[in-house]
Amino acid sequence: MMDKKQSIIAEIPKLRRFARAHVGDAARGDDLVQDCLERALGRLHLWQDKSNMRAWLFTILRNIYMNQLRQIARRPVEETFDEQQDLSGGSTPTQGQRLMIRDLSQALDQLPGQQREVILLVGLEDMSYKDTSEILGVPVGTVMSRLSRGRKTLRRLMDNGECGGKPTLRRVK
Repeated sequence: MMDKKQSIIAEIPKLRRFARAHVGDAARGDDLVQDCLERALGRLHLWQDKSNMRAWLFTILRNIYMNQLRQIARRPVEETFDEQQDLSGGSTPTQGQRLMIRDLSQALDQLPGQQREVILLVGLEDMSYKDTSEILGVPVGTVMSRLSRGRKTLRRLMDNGECGGKPTLRRVK
C-alpha cells in the first residue's frame, strides 16, 4: 500500500504541470490536481498492480477536468487569470525566453482542445503514444495524427507571429 502512495506522490509535479498548462491558471490547476489525488487515494483499491500508475492518474485528472468543463458549459463561471503563473519550475527566464514562453502559451490556447491535450501529454509530460492513447481513450494512430496536426499548427502560429493576433518581436540585435 505504501509503494502505491509513493508512486502517486512521485507523479504530483507532473500532474501539476499538466493541469496548470491545461487550464491556464495556477490556482485552478492545483485544485484540479487536489481533486485528482483525492479521487485516486479514495479508489486506490481499484488500481491494478500491473497497470501504469501515471496513466491511471492522468486519466483521472482528465476525466475530472472534462466533467468540470461540462458543468461550466451548463452554468458559466467568472474566471480570473493568473499572469504570474510559473509552469517551468526552473530558473527565471530571460526576456527573450519570456517572450517565447508567452508566444507558445498563446499559440497553445489557439489549438483545438484535442490537439492541445496530445501535445501537452506527449511534448510536456513526455508520455508514450500508448499511454496517451489510454488516457484519452483513442487509438494510437489518432494520437499520432493529432500530434502531427497540432505540431504543424503550433509551428505555423509561432513562425508567422499569429499568437494572440498581434505580431511578436523575436530578436533584438
